[in-house]
Amino acid sequence: MADVRDRNQVRVGVAGATGYAGQELVRLLAGHPHVRLELAMASSASSPRRDLPALAHLWDGGVVPLDLDALTEEIDAVFLALPEEASADVAPRLLARGVRVFDLSGAFRLRDGAARAQWYPKTGEVPSSIVYGLPELRRSELPAAQLVSCPGCYPTAAALGLGPLVRAGLIAGDIVIDAKSGVSGAGKAPSERTHFSECHGSVSAYGVFAHRHAAEIEQELGLSVTFVPHLVPLDRGILETIYTRVGAGTSEDTVAETYRAAYAGAPFVRVTGGTLPVIKQVAYTNFCDIGWKLDTKTGRLVVISVLDNLLKGAAGQAVQGFNIAFGFDERAGLLT
Repeated sequence: MADVRDRNQVRVGVAGATGYAGQELVRLLAGHPHVRLELAMASSASSPRRDLPALAHLWDGGVVPLDLDALTEEIDAVFLALPEEASADVAPRLLARGVRVFDLSGAFRLRDGAARAQWYPKTGEVPSSIVYGLPELRRSELPAAQLVSCPGCYPTAAALGLGPLVRAGLIAGDIVIDAKSGVSGAGKAPSERTHFSECHGSVSAYGVFAHRHAAEIEQELGLSVTFVPHLVPLDRGILETIYTRVGAGTSEDTVAETYRAAYAGAPFVRVTGGTLPVIKQVAYTNFCDIGWKLDTKTGRLVVISVLDNLLKGAAGQAVQGFNIAFGFDERAGLLT
């Protein structure tokens, strides 16, 4: 396929456009200055054609049944907002036809074969052209990537919140991640756990020692973590309270400078220091806000990392990675 980085617009298709993240993708891409959104498809070939009233006058093309042939005809890049098993099947077939793929599922995130077999058993071999699409950590790899595996929402908050400290060698204790997510993080398919009557007025822990995102977090940090996710009665947003220790003599200035240096050129990470961030600051944006408190006497460190699970944790991050991959301003369609 011809190099499209010098074109003003890239021809794009979306599969899985009826889910929460898929609809966010359509909204962002329909208004993107360098995208021509050609197709928005459902997650199944048997799905009926439907309109998306919330996107009227932004995208009036409607959502059509999944059609692999149509996704490869005059299309340069495809965003997959499909279930893992569907992405595991569809992504390699798109790659074989020369289409660049940005996959929002977890199908290709884990590099270790045993871990992948445990958490994503429908995924076979991972293509060699894959890049784990966390822009702040993999920026230089994205332009050559044919398959970008977009990170999970919980791992994004954890990797951005802890990554600079880990790379600087400052972590000197166990890591405990207490994570809370809005209900949209569970996807659009209804379940007893996400029923309004179950969620409203309650907070519940789930997936203790049994959540696939723990493996992804450990992969990206290179350290073991205790990860406990919670469902909270919000429609969107993630707040992670991360507990650890830093080495003796680590000062507040050292921590602050480590974060500032790591994210000096990162337009979507905002370092708030001792002003601890909250979900309302990042809702409906592609920002991840990071703050912390350090007890210098004991070395105890608490890091707060917040983001919108549907944007920086899914669709927005995918568009951010797309921008870098195709040589556009990283902020295109997100801030500009």
